[in-house]
Order: sequence, then C-alpha cells, then structure tokens
Amino acid sequence: MPSDTPSSDQTAFQQATLTAGGSSVALPVDRGTLGNPCIDIAKLPKETGCFTYDPGFTATAACKSAITYIDGDAGVLMYRGYPIEQLAKQSSFLEVAYLLMHGELPSAAEFSNFDNEVTHHTMMHEAFRTFLFGFRHDAHPMAMLVGMLGSMASFYHNTLDLDDPEQRRLAAVRLIAKVPTIAAGCYRYSIGWPMRYPKNNLEYVDRFLHMMFEVPSEPLALKPVAARALDLLFILHADHEQNASTSTVRLVGSTGSNPYACVAAGVAALWGPAHGGANEAVLKMLGEIGKPGNVQSAIDKAKDKESGFRLMGFGHRVYKNFDPRAKIIREMTHQVLGELGVSDPMLEVALKLEEAALKDDYFIQRKLYPNVDFYSGIIYKALGIPTEMFTVMFAIARTAGWVAHWLEQQTDPDARIGRPRQIYTGYAERDYVGIDKR
Repeated sequence: MPSDTPSSDQTAFQQATLTAGGSSVALPVDRGTLGNPCIDIAKLPKETGCFTYDPGFTATAACKSAITYIDGDAGVLMYRGYPIEQLAKQSSFLEVAYLLMHGELPSAAEFSNFDNEVTHHTMMHEAFRTFLFGFRHDAHPMAMLVGMLGSMASFYHNTLDLDDPEQRRLAAVRLIAKVPTIAAGCYRYSIGWPMRYPKNNLEYVDRFLHMMFEVPSEPLALKPVAARALDLLFILHADHEQNASTSTVRLVGSTGSNPYACVAAGVAALWGPAHGGANEAVLKMLGEIGKPGNVQSAIDKAKDKESGFRLMGFGHRVYKNFDPRAKIIREMTHQVLGELGVSDPMLEVALKLEEAALKDDYFIQRKLYPNVDFYSGIIYKALGIPTEMFTVMFAIARTAGWVAHWLEQQTDPDARIGRPRQIYTGYAERDYVGIDKR
C-alpha cells in the first residue's frame, strides 16, 4: 500500500512506498506550482513487474505543462497564471493566443508584430480550393477541416525542420492564421457560396465573420456585439489543459509528426459528441423539448433515472462547481440576445430551461449547473452560425491551445513517444487449426 513521508510543512510528501508481489519500491512524488501531487511510477514495472491501470487516464499525469491550470473543485481556470475572468474581460483572443504560445503577455510592439504576422498568413494557397472541391457538397464541415489541415503539410514541407525553433514557431502562426480561412471556406463550399478571401484590414474575429457571411453582391453589416461575443467564446475555448483533443495532439506530436497532422488529429478528436460536439447536442435537445411549456416536463424526465433522458449542457467532467467559463458566457448570452433582438423559440426554451434548472434542488445539490457548451450553442445560433459549424468554431479557438502544447512538447527534456500499456484479456496461447479441421 502507498505510504507517504510528510514534508516539513506537513502538507506535502516526498515519496510513496508501494508493495507489490512481495517487493517494495520507493516512488518519488512530484509537485507542480499548483494542483495535486503526482507519484512518479516510471520505475514501477522494472522494480515490481507491474503496470498501473487507469481507464481514460483520469488519474494520470502524462506530461508537465506550464500552460493551463484547472481546479475543478474550486471552479478555477487560468492561462499561464492569469485567471480566465481577467482575460475574458480585458484581453482579446489574439493576445491570448500569443500568451499561450510564449508564456507572457506581449508588449505593444510584440503584439503589433504578432498581429501583423498572423494577418499576413491568412491566405490559402489557391490549390486548396481544388482540394476543397474534391469533397462532397454535403460533407460535414469538420470532415473537410480534418482533411484540409492534414493537407497543409504538403504545402509547407520545405519548412518543417522540427529542430529549428523558428520553423516551429512559424508553423504555429500559420495554423492560427489559416484555420479561420479554411473553416469559412469549408462552410461556404457546403452551402454552394463562392469563397471569400480574408480582408486583412479587419481584426481577427471580424475577418472571420466576413469570410463566413459576406456575399459578393453587398457589404456585410455586423453589429459590434457579434464580434465581441465570438472573441469571448474564442478566449474561453482557447485551451483547457490535457483534454482529449489536446492529449491527442501531444500523443501524435510525440512521434515526431508534423504540426499540421497533429492539429488535424486534434480536430478529429474534438469532433466527438462527448467532447467538442457537446454544444451541437444541446441544440438538438432544445429542439426535442420544442417549446417553453415543455421545459418542466423535461426537467422531470431528467430527474427520472428510468426515462433515459439527459439534459445536455449541464455539469462537467472536471468542474464540480460552476464552470467559470459558463459564468462569464452567461452574461454575454443575455447581452447578445438583447442587442440583436433575436426572437427564436429554441432560444426561449434555453432561457426557460436555464432558469428552471438553477432553481431546482435536484440540480443544485448535484452541482449540475449549465456549462460552457450550453451557452455557446445559444450564442452561435443567435449569430446565425449553423449547428454543423459549432464544433468548427471550437476548433478555431482551440488551435491556439493545441499549437502552444505542441511547441511546449518539442522542448520538453522528459518527452517520450506515447506508449500506453494494457491489461490483456484475450486467449492464452493456443495452436493454429487448419481450415479443413475447423
């Protein structure tokens, strides 16, 4: 059994002793700046012949990272030490992307250079258009995004020396710059609209909205709240520690694969309905509820374990308190709906559901608060972004976090190729039998 040796302050321990198979091994304990201590089990197989079993890796730290910190019990999220509340109120997505990549907030000159660099890498090679036209017109935008990002390696194969810090940094900048252009192109192709080139006189989020919605016949008039809301969503979605898609980027990156393939793999992982697709599930649920008058019935079904009905967008795997991102985005949701004057029965259902759940003891006691997926879907719908593009929006934002983790991994002296082990449950050794005797 593990035992600990208290440190001088009586709040931490320096090693744990584990006894297995008649032998004991002293395992060092690592502590980060914040968070739980971690028992280093690297020498466990050699000393005891045992591996550890941790389905989903929910109790395993696979790396050391200085990028994002989460305290799920306290409802805390920080990027590079800065509370998400401060960044959401005072920063911008592009500044947050710089922070995640470089570890520090930029000076005015540094940000200007970064902004200019991102702006002048927004264009796609014209051959991308031909590549895009190879997809079925009704393909899901996430499917197109995975393929398009994977193909980027073929366009930049001469600048992929992973031993060159400048080439690594440039690849990260390219991804942050081009993912919105590719995403908008995928959407417009799916609905039969001509592609729009990026307007580099606009800021990052405004530029993306114009690529999404502007038509050649007339200029696009957007209310400022649209760009503010989307910029906020991008900040809140920029990173979230070692989630499934970020872990995928790191796992693929551990093989020495190029960053475009790594991010394409991250997009594929994000697509899952249990991860980035959750906000699509929220809208589907709201459509099933139908009208505000059916909300109480949905609440009652959600509390009935035999009904099989779940309220999507409530609770979180990590946060056992109110998701700090949801607190921020809730206020913006009401602001967007108010300023845009949106009248939509589905949004009325969402607001009624939010109100009912926040007052219900069943949800309060179980800390099943609305999460960021609940509110982001409402905002996206109010902005006119179609449901199949919701996860693409998530991918645009999360690209900043993915490239930051990929860059960090490239300089980690402890980085190893990812190679999880297993508990084998198949047959023991048996002899082959010819087909004529089976």
